[in-house]
Amino acid sequence: MTTDPLVVFTPSGKRGHFPAGTPILTAARQLGVDLDSVCGGRGICSKCQITPSYGEFPKHGVTVAEGALSEWNAVEQRYDDKRGLKPGRRLGCQATVQGDVVIDVPPESQVHRQVVRKAAAARAITMDPATRLFFVVVEEPDMHSPTGDLERLERALREQWNIDAVTADLSLMSKLQPALRKGKWEVTVAVHKGHKDTVARVVEIWPGLHESGLYGLAIDLGSTTIAAHLTDLETGEVKASSGLMNPQIRFGEDLMSRVSYSMMNPGGDKEMTRAVREAINDLITTISDEAGIDAALIVETVFVCNPVMHHLLLGLDPVELGQAPFALATSESMSLPARELDLTNMNPRAQVYILPCIAGHVGADCAAVALSEEPGKSEDLVLIVDVGTNAEILLGNTTRVLACSSPTGPAFEGAQISSGQRAAPGAIERIEIDPVTKEPRFRIIGSDHWSDEDGFDKDIATTGITGICGSGIIEAVAEMRIAGLLDESGLIGSAEQTGTIRCVPEGRTHAYMIHDSSAEGGPRITVTQGDIRAIQLAKSALYAGARLLMDEMEVDTVDRIVLAGAFGAHISTKHAMVLGMIPDAPLDKVSSAGNAAGTGARIALCNIAARSEIERVVREITKVETAIEPKFQDHFVAANAIPHKTDPFPELSQVVTLPNPSFNTGGESQAGSGRRRRRRG
Repeated sequence: MTTDPLVVFTPSGKRGHFPAGTPILTAARQLGVDLDSVCGGRGICSKCQITPSYGEFPKHGVTVAEGALSEWNAVEQRYDDKRGLKPGRRLGCQATVQGDVVIDVPPESQVHRQVVRKAAAARAITMDPATRLFFVVVEEPDMHSPTGDLERLERALREQWNIDAVTADLSLMSKLQPALRKGKWEVTVAVHKGHKDTVARVVEIWPGLHESGLYGLAIDLGSTTIAAHLTDLETGEVKASSGLMNPQIRFGEDLMSRVSYSMMNPGGDKEMTRAVREAINDLITTISDEAGIDAALIVETVFVCNPVMHHLLLGLDPVELGQAPFALATSESMSLPARELDLTNMNPRAQVYILPCIAGHVGADCAAVALSEEPGKSEDLVLIVDVGTNAEILLGNTTRVLACSSPTGPAFEGAQISSGQRAAPGAIERIEIDPVTKEPRFRIIGSDHWSDEDGFDKDIATTGITGICGSGIIEAVAEMRIAGLLDESGLIGSAEQTGTIRCVPEGRTHAYMIHDSSAEGGPRITVTQGDIRAIQLAKSALYAGARLLMDEMEVDTVDRIVLAGAFGAHISTKHAMVLGMIPDAPLDKVSSAGNAAGTGARIALCNIAARSEIERVVREITKVETAIEPKFQDHFVAANAIPHKTDPFPELSQVVTLPNPSFNTGGESQAGSGRRRRRRG
């Protein structure tokens, strides 16, 4: 057994042992980690920047000591002096391995940068934002009427716009008198009044008529990605959407790993809070640059996030969320100045609103989905599934709404998959396998052509075929099941059993070869038995959560299913049902809502009445706790089969015929048959 130090890269999850003294860039290249460099490792280009993490990492089974990397050297110092390195960053070509270490590769250091696929959906929203523009004519000062400029501005707002009372921060007061005089007593002010405020607040002032707009941000702060929509507060139009990887991934890919990091590393929560706030500030700059606006015109931000992200954004230790009874520091909505969250790259007087959480494991993101999709107003029974590293599930109609969360893990995002990667140009995102020849055809992100079509080779000339992302691995596993390469238990057959040489031996199991360019120095992309198991665990958790809500509602079927999030927009309903990710339903009753959490955030940003509405709605949602419900485990075990061990899928059988090979010496598994009644008893 090797005694060489272990190097773990995030977000890819790739790991390997390397002798002490190995440059991080060398280790990354040998493992196939997506770390950029164009200067040949001479410390000139700075594209190989990495961030080492220190402390206890139980998920990775490693403890990282302070001396895990070589000391800061003269090359790094020279670059830092000339161009600057962010605190904690190192150059991968200069830092060498000295001990076990966890290395994060930030988005800007990745050759194939992630495509954040949480675009804003078109939505009609009644505009009534908390922050609005008002043009006023202010009475000039008079020696015989000794009132201050703020008081006369307040009087003008009351008389001309029926705004009863206003206040202003000291930083705004310093701009008040110059603006009034430059505008010849005509000014435009941005006034914020939240749905619970009794007094309005002037957050910005311009001389004369301000016509450059006013903007807000709707931010979906996820475990894996942070997606932001820059929204015009006058029209509701989304001016730009952008996103980046959540840098907290280096502390743990799933929520409980981050809670564990906080538990085992004193100050770990503060470290994660600092990382995510810095990332949000960077995102604010990026999205305002993309839209071509002054970031000072961003005066409000609405956040939706799961409970752990909620606490880490607010600077609260999430340790209580890691153990029963999973107590939140607060479940109420929050309104506070952006500066309290160290969000400095927007207007200095910008305000933040955070939607309420439903319960300890069901957060403001689920509340945002409820605001967007309104299950409580549905006449038919609707199941809403928002899939990510942690899945939020809603089931309800006008009678009752239930909610739960389910720990699906990062497999659906392409993490912990042997050839997996985040969604980036070059990643396989769609795949079909011929059930007769067992040959695959696929599409990659960045190309509109399938791999067997003219034009595909031209499309991949710049990106290559680099790996397989979450949507690709889901379709691959489902297609393998349809083609008979996989039995009901998830076992991959041998070449002799399946009739294709693409099923290659891998240790004591087999893998299916999708693409092999190793002869040209490219990757060998396979679906391994370990990949199948990772997908089975993720989909079983998702299905078990949905079934648990159906048990509570005392139903065996639902009328329709809504898939939310990037998953919902990029996965075919047929493949989701073949896998058994979701309960059986007519395929025409399964739809996509896109980024419903982000849409809910935009609704709350643009309409203050919606904030009161969701605060009322969350109090009426019944939380079902998967962590302590015994039936969850029963459903989970049964759902390990593909599509399911005991639940029949009659609707699916009308669309696709699933072969039932048995590659296990134990013989065929006994699948349930027949259709149960829709409602029990």
